[in-house]
Amino acid sequence: MINRLFLDDEDMVDQIWRLQHMAYRLEAERIGFRDIPPLMDTHETIRKCKEDFYGCLNEDGELIGAVATEQEAPDTITISRMMVHPGHFRKGIAGSLIQHVLDLHPDVPLFIVSTGTKNTPAVALYTKYGFVPFDRYEVAPGVELTTFHRASDSSQ
Repeated sequence: MINRLFLDDEDMVDQIWRLQHMAYRLEAERIGFRDIPPLMDTHETIRKCKEDFYGCLNEDGELIGAVATEQEAPDTITISRMMVHPGHFRKGIAGSLIQHVLDLHPDVPLFIVSTGTKNTPAVALYTKYGFVPFDRYEVAPGVELTTFHRASDSSQ
C-alpha cells in the first residue's frame, strides 16, 4: 500500500534520507557521477522541500520505496525523486509508485521525469509507463541526463 509521507515526522524524514542515500548511490555508480543532487540532501533540506512524497512501507513500517513530485504549474507534474531499497528491487515497487502518481493526477496533461541516460533500469521503467525521451543534456563531462515526458491518459 502506498501512503502520503509527511515531512513533519522526524522518523519519516530520517527514513527518506537513508533510502535516498542507498538508492542514489547506486545510480551515481551506474552513471559515473557522484554529485547527484539527492546525495547532497540533509534531513533539513528534505524537511523544507516543497515536494509531495508518497511511499511504500513494509510490514514493520520501514520505508522501502518512495516517490516525490512537484507541481510547478497546473498542467505539469514532475517526478523529482524515485527510490527503492536495493533489497526490494524487481518487486514492482517503483512501478506501483509511478502508477500511484498518475492515478492521483488524472487531469494533469503532462508528467516529466529525468534520469541518467546510462541508468538503464530507470529508463526501462519510465518507458514501460509511457514516458518518451524528450531531451538529453550533459551535466558534467561524460554524464548525460535524459528528460522524459508522458501525456496523461485524459489528454490522449
